[in-house]
This record gives sequence, C-alpha cells and structure tokens, in this order.
Amino acid sequence: LAAQEGFSSVEHMKRYTTQGMAPDQGKSSNVAALAVLADATGQGVAATGTTTFRPPYSPVSIAAMGAGGRGMGFAPQRLLTSDSQTRAMGAPMVEAGLWYRPGYFPRAGEATWRDACDREVGIVRNTVGVCDVSTLGKIDVQGPDAERFLDFVYSNTMSSLKPGRTRYGLMLREDGHVMDDGTCARLAEDHFVITTTTAAAGPVMRHLDFVQQAFCGDWALRFASVTEQWAQFALAGPKSRDLLNTLLETPVDAESFPFMACGPVRVLGVEGRLFRISFSGETGYEIAVPARFGAALFRRLVTDAETMGGGAYGMEALNVLRIEKGFITHAEIHGRVTAFDIGMQAMISTKKDCIGKAASQRPGLTGPEREQLVGLMPVDPRSELSAGAHLYNRDEPAVRVNNQGYVTSVAYSPTLQSWLALGFLKDGRARHGQIVRLDDGLRGRKVACKVVAPVFHDPKGEKLRG
Repeated sequence: LAAQEGFSSVEHMKRYTTQGMAPDQGKSSNVAALAVLADATGQGVAATGTTTFRPPYSPVSIAAMGAGGRGMGFAPQRLLTSDSQTRAMGAPMVEAGLWYRPGYFPRAGEATWRDACDREVGIVRNTVGVCDVSTLGKIDVQGPDAERFLDFVYSNTMSSLKPGRTRYGLMLREDGHVMDDGTCARLAEDHFVITTTTAAAGPVMRHLDFVQQAFCGDWALRFASVTEQWAQFALAGPKSRDLLNTLLETPVDAESFPFMACGPVRVLGVEGRLFRISFSGETGYEIAVPARFGAALFRRLVTDAETMGGGAYGMEALNVLRIEKGFITHAEIHGRVTAFDIGMQAMISTKKDCIGKAASQRPGLTGPEREQLVGLMPVDPRSELSAGAHLYNRDEPAVRVNNQGYVTSVAYSPTLQSWLALGFLKDGRARHGQIVRLDDGLRGRKVACKVVAPVFHDPKGEKLRG
C-alpha cells in the first residue's frame, strides 16, 4: 500500500507504516518489510536499500548497563551540609527519602541509643537543641496568582496570610484523602515558600506541576523546588531564643517575632530567613541560610548550644518529641486517611474550592465508623508498645472481625516517664478514657492501654507560643 501511494523510499515507507516501532525496534521486522517493499517495487532488496539503524546496533547486555547498580551505588545519596560534622560526632545515619540524617549523637558513658535519645529529648525540653531539618521539601512559589494557586492546592486558605506570617496547611489528593502537610510562609505579596515532609517532596512537586498544567495553565505564577538551595536548622527549647540572638544582627523577642512569624534576617553577616515554628512543642525557630553556609552555621549552633547545656539532637529524639506533642508524619498520613480521620476536618474551608474537596465529602469518608487518630498510654507505663500492632476491645479475641484499629507510632517518653503511642481507633474521639488492648501477634505482646487525646505534652500549646 505504501508503494502504491508513492511512499516507495525506504525512509518514507518506514514512517508511513510505522515499521520499526515494535519492541524489536526494527532489528528483525524491518528486514521482512524491506523484502516486501522490494517485491512491490520490483527492484530487489539491494536496490531498495535499508533504513538508518538506531544505536546500539550490536546488542548490549542489560547487566553491562547496570554494572554500577550495587551496594551504595544502587540509589543516589543525598547528604546534608552538616554531614561531615555529624559523622565526626559519631552519629549513626538513617536513610530518609534518599537523604542521610543522624539518628542520635552518642556521648561517653551512654550504653544504648535510648540513653542518647532520652538525653536529647531532655535538652530540648529543658535547655536548647539543634537539629538539621534541611531535608524538608521547600518549594518557592511566586507571581500575582500565587495566593490563588495555593488556595486551590491547600484545603485551608492561604490568600488571607499577611506578609511575614506562616500557616500550617493540609493538601488533599483528588480522591479526598490526605496527601501531605506542611507550612506556607508568605515572604511578600507575590512570594511564598511552602514546605513538605521529607519523603513527599518529590510527589508534592509533581502534584503541583500537574495541577498547574491541567487546571491553571493561564494563571500568572511560577514555582521551583529549592530544597537543596537552603540549609535549615531547628532551634528548640526554652533557651532557643537566647541561642538565636547570639547570631542575629537584629535580635528578636516574643513580641517582635511572634509564633508563626517569618521574614528575612542577617545571620553573622549572611542574608537568611527565620521562621517561628516548632515541631517539638517547645519555643522554636527554624533558621535558613544558603546551602554553602550550612556546615559553618551548624558547627556554630552546636558549639553555642553546648555552652548553654544543650546540643544537637537526631531523628530518634525528633520522633519522641513530635509523638509527645501529637504531631503527625507520614506514619499517620499514610495514604488511607482523611482530614476527618486525623481530626482536621475543619481545615477544609467551606468558603472556597480545592483539590479533593468534593471527593472528601463522599459518604463513608466521615462518621463514627471511621478509624480516628487517638493517643494511647499503657496502664502500666513500663509496658513497651509496638508500632503496627492492632487494637481490640479489652476482652475480645484477636480475630479480624473484632479489629478496632491499629498503632502507627510509638516511643518511650522520658518527659512523661511512660511509653506512648499514636494510632487509629474506630470512633476514637468518642472513646477517650476507655481501655483497649494493644495486640502484637508477631512479638507476642498484649498491653492494656488507655485511650486519650493525641496531644500528650502541653495540650494548650503555651510553651511553643512563649
């Protein structure tokens, strides 16, 4: 047919028939097709010619292409600006979203990781701790329609933010389930910086890109991932402001820089950004500088914190602190929960539309039959709890039909001298005060637990606003 319609050149025939686009990429099928074309034109295979072959013409083993994909070469490694000093301090590294972060910072005389972790929790609660939080996703959003766009992708309203203020935000997927949480800081009228969890930085960026192209193509805005461009450090504890003011050219106080404030600062002569936010429940700040200054700033922060009786803290202590405070991570927003499940249904604004809003209101995504976020405290504070364990009514057997929920996060709290857990329990918010049984069939662990509110430490939030 190609020859009859005048496409008798081999290159024309190839494009007319799409010959060569099969899985063999023409290595075998083109030979047969050229023979058919030679018959159709009556000029023989040699005179008909051949098409241009794609490299590699000679087969290459897949094993040869993947030769370097073994051991630590199998996946990219993303290192903090503080990585060298962190390792020099003896911290074991934990992989988190391809980043390597310190688990804890051992000191002489500490026999186990728990010893180090409990000490680090204590310094945050009583003096000041320093943590490298550079791995949190950072997305710079600018343009006249930036606030309109953020209102569309967040369930709550961001357009009402004043410059110099920050707000906690929740993102939903199109199916109405929670995608991620983070903060949104308004640096100027047309300039925002939003943060994501470490693991969700890539998925959120792809989500924003899709939403802009699919629904907001004519809106005046641009956004870019700037995660690697800024080194960011959390200062947490009663002495965090004292530590911060040793570095700032213009000191801050609770009135001039209140909770959830943000803005530019000069840090030892370097232009940086300051955010008054806390993932520990204590008075806290996050200070960001261009990445090339990260290593030097971390050394200075840790040295100064140690002179105040504090020091660095790692992922283990960070996890304990956030569980004590009832803050969620992707252990809780794991893809199957709604804003209702985590007690944040009020964050879905009734005054605007957003991605996932309509789907979140479907029957079955709210109501007492849903498993809702709760806190769990063992009746015996010394009883160890297990993440992944299931929850049952106290005297019911551990069979599927009796399942009441599951545990997402656990930690020993040196602050409360008890094991703590976060989990999801059917109609959980109405069951505070009840006793349920945590059942870990894998470890043979059965623990009676009291159902409580998920915020164990400073439930009124007085310390982080101080």
